[in-house]
Amino acid sequence: MSQHFDAVVIGTGQGGSPLAVRLAQSGKRTAVVERHLFGGTCVNFGCTPTKTYVASARAAHVARTAAKYGVDIGGPITVDMARVKARKDEVIGASRNGIEQWLHETPNVTVFKGHARFTGQHALSIEGSGGETHLIDAGMIFINTGTRAAVPAIDGLDSVPYLTNSNVLELTQVPEHLVIVGASYIALEFGQMFRRFGSRVTLLVRGERILTREDADIARAIQDVLVREGIEFRFGAEPQRVERTNEGVRISLRDESIDASHLLFATGRTPNTDDLGLDKAGIDVNRHGLIDVDGQLRTKVDGVWAIGDVNGRGAFTHTSWNDYEIVAANLLDGESRSVDTRIMTYAVFVDPPFARVGMSEEEVRRDGRDALIATMPMSRVGRARERGETDGFMKALVDAKTKRILGAAIFGIEGDEVIHTFVDIMNADAPYTTLQRAMHIHPTVSELVPTLLGDLKPLR
Repeated sequence: MSQHFDAVVIGTGQGGSPLAVRLAQSGKRTAVVERHLFGGTCVNFGCTPTKTYVASARAAHVARTAAKYGVDIGGPITVDMARVKARKDEVIGASRNGIEQWLHETPNVTVFKGHARFTGQHALSIEGSGGETHLIDAGMIFINTGTRAAVPAIDGLDSVPYLTNSNVLELTQVPEHLVIVGASYIALEFGQMFRRFGSRVTLLVRGERILTREDADIARAIQDVLVREGIEFRFGAEPQRVERTNEGVRISLRDESIDASHLLFATGRTPNTDDLGLDKAGIDVNRHGLIDVDGQLRTKVDGVWAIGDVNGRGAFTHTSWNDYEIVAANLLDGESRSVDTRIMTYAVFVDPPFARVGMSEEEVRRDGRDALIATMPMSRVGRARERGETDGFMKALVDAKTKRILGAAIFGIEGDEVIHTFVDIMNADAPYTTLQRAMHIHPTVSELVPTLLGDLKPLR
């Protein structure tokens, strides 16, 4: 006999949990299904644990470089990886347990621990963690199953211990030599943090540059900082075979081999859609395994939505949360919001951080519109000079006719916070002059944004 609910949320990531609570608070009998850890990728394997590691790595870096500030540490700096992990476990444990408790204690919410699969358009079978099976159905179903690490098919990989963004967080010893396959956000963040922990770090880059989604000048500036910290880059390097050695693993490339103590794959994400029984619901996935949705995050099946990383419309924690906000506003608040009008923004949490909103310079050039551009080195920012952290630069692009900001990028101290001055102006659909004429606090990084915009020139 099937249990009937008004709504079912599959997955408790950043979009799923708050949506389930909002639905329940609106009077809808709501079921939540979680097959593994409450909180999803962000809490357990993504933002929360990695940023605790970034904080520990920065503490080690600041201690090692304290002498340039006139501070004498008085001895060598070492990292206790077990204590770093313990701190991470404490932070994510509090978040995970808080989410689970929140869901269990919310009236109108029933929590199922197990794996859900569609048996029809609005019917699910849940294989419980204790071996039991639950049959449920609902008029509204929200898929929030997220993604997992993608690992390429390499000869010999089945016999070699390797790391992904999940199990690398379980290490209790600093790797002697960490080889990372990848050259995007996750690879760079892990590369810098483990270099600062004390590992030798080598990044294997399949192409000829890192961060291929970003402008070349940004990518080069980030690479220069990482090289200066001692990270090695091998370009045009794609593993052909791996094998276990007494010291760890040997990675064979086309023309050479590299011996490492640890091997980490940071080569993208795979949607968790392959074991949901989507075919039974009549829901298709694209060639990347993602569920296609419209601007209101509805699938092709009436009454079924896909939110978070699984829909391919953002793949960040903040976009997952915004997915929840859009769905809740449309269903419960009588609004008509769409993801199609969302202005994309994100950050890479290397140190200093890199953040971007809207279009890149390369995208503006391809678009061919009449545009203005301004750049400013962080060495002009008093706050950066005072902190002794002058790496990087700021860049802004503006539509010459409408005076609307097309995009901005900041690689530099506090760039992940400063970018929001651009985000807010762009979302307000205000001209760049609104931001240019604002009075900002001194001494901050944000105070130089109006100065940056005052130096706009035609994009040639």
